[in-house]
Amino acid sequence: MSDQTNAGHDNGAIEAQRAKGGFRYVEDVAPGLKLDMELNTIHHTSLSDIQEVQVIDSYFGKTLVTDGKTQSAEHDEFVYHESLVHPALFWSALLSGTTQPRPRPGAAPKSVFIGGGGELATAREVLRHSTVARLVMVDIDPQVIDVCKRFLPEWGGQAVLDHPKFQLVVGDAHEYLMKTDETFDVIIMDISDPIEAGPGIALYTQEFYRRAKDVLSKPHGVFVTQAGSADFVPHPHAFPEEGDGNDARDTTCFAPIMNTLATVFDHAVPYSCPVASFGEDWGFVMAFDGGDGEARVLKDLPCEVIDDMIEERIGMVPGVPQHRYRSMGVKRPLRGDEVGKEVLKHYDGVSHRRLFALSKPLREAMKMDKRVMTVANPVFMY
Repeated sequence: MSDQTNAGHDNGAIEAQRAKGGFRYVEDVAPGLKLDMELNTIHHTSLSDIQEVQVIDSYFGKTLVTDGKTQSAEHDEFVYHESLVHPALFWSALLSGTTQPRPRPGAAPKSVFIGGGGELATAREVLRHSTVARLVMVDIDPQVIDVCKRFLPEWGGQAVLDHPKFQLVVGDAHEYLMKTDETFDVIIMDISDPIEAGPGIALYTQEFYRRAKDVLSKPHGVFVTQAGSADFVPHPHAFPEEGDGNDARDTTCFAPIMNTLATVFDHAVPYSCPVASFGEDWGFVMAFDGGDGEARVLKDLPCEVIDDMIEERIGMVPGVPQHRYRSMGVKRPLRGDEVGKEVLKHYDGVSHRRLFALSKPLREAMKMDKRVMTVANPVFMY
């Protein structure tokens, strides 16, 4: 029988005991490593024809989760999406030679393809570029798009879907690029990790990258893909050692994705940024053709080059509501008509150099990983 009085009770102890019974969100990050946090709200949960789709509110704010994996969170989605989009679009502009003194009509990049991107935040970042005239996004799961439109409008939502430069195709990005007659200045792959039985594995193969290269404009075409975990100091499970008989260590794809792109393009340049809501640093690989020194030029671009391009080319996407930013580093009121540096929360000239400065332990580990991803020999993430 419950005690109906408060006599002799320690209210602090009672609250602590109640907290133990709260709901929690737990996500596997790597073998032996989990993210565990309070689960404040479940806004949505459903099962599409492709995957389980959830929107929750946790330590990192509103969060999109598919098949038990965080895709992006309110706290830091802008770090991931700005890192994925802006270096590639600015580099395409620089390769084309259409950047100075200001972007003229017809300046590159004009056409952009997104594979995946159902959250609509990648499209949001692309549409910030004044030179872009056409953006095609192909995502296989309409339910993710609808859920994000309803529950995550800050990621882009209806404002992106209604944008006159934006075309949504619900379908298979692999099939679309294999069949298209169109060319694009930039191809961005914002797709699910290459996990076994997942929908995205065919989009990480040498065969697919060869076709993507054919679809890129010449000579300023740029391909970029998210590339999974890229920890500053890789855990031993991240890179398999020959002869150890431990296949379970084969849990990351950063180096194999870079290696595979390097068999197709003149340059495959890895970079990374910390994404706290993922529980680890996250990798990307940008690929393009060009002279021997161009990868070094990309990495070492002067801060003022990036900052000037941001001022010349970047603007707000009308109608996208602002996040309830909690970090003092990004919390500021916006009117909705900002341009240049006031628009972006993360990417600028200094951040650009940080992205391409991989740690020595990670660089050394990647040198030892020679795997290449093909249809016959795929590599899976944890």
